[in-house]
Amino acid sequence: MTKPLAIVFHESLLPGSQIANRLTDQGWRVQTLNIAANVLELVRREKPMLLVAQLALRHGDFCGVIRDLKSDPAIAHVPVIGYTALKNKQLQDDAVAAGARLVAADSAVLDQLPQLLEHALAVE
Repeated sequence: MTKPLAIVFHESLLPGSQIANRLTDQGWRVQTLNIAANVLELVRREKPMLLVAQLALRHGDFCGVIRDLKSDPAIAHVPVIGYTALKNKQLQDDAVAAGARLVAADSAVLDQLPQLLEHALAVE
């Protein structure tokens, strides 16, 4: 059986690489990237089951990427789990408004990853 694919976008090494490793340990195939402008192209080409993304960027707006993903009928179904600092409430709210299925604090995303995956992949 083919392993499900998750795309993990992160600019910061931690916790991005740890999330990728944890997903691999849980039986996922993982592709990582660190340039937000390349996310939509990769999602369209690879058709993942999940996108996990760092929301706070040094330059750019990942909420815009989420909005673009959700406005494209070919990929709108891909659930997005975003993560950012717990104190960044406005960015968390913006990501949910843009279409992220879940947003977690970067300090807790690793501890809660199995539950986040279960919730993000639940059929609505």
